[in-house]
Amino acid sequence: MAVPKRRMSRARTHKRRANHDKLTPINLSVCPTCGSPVRSHHVCRECGTYRGRQIMEPTTVEDELTA
Repeated sequence: MAVPKRRMSRARTHKRRANHDKLTPINLSVCPTCGSPVRSHHVCRECGTYRGRQIMEPTTVEDELTA
């Protein structure tokens, strides 16, 4: 059976494991209606549209403060 000859250092172990814990950046696209940045497959918060259809009323700053 293959057995490691020496103990692997903590730094080497953490270096190897660091790639598994990386966060992926959020994919942003441009809303075709208003041109604001929107997460993929989400309703636009500025104009309230998704795939060319009006889904909800647009949110304003006052609405978010009262909610």
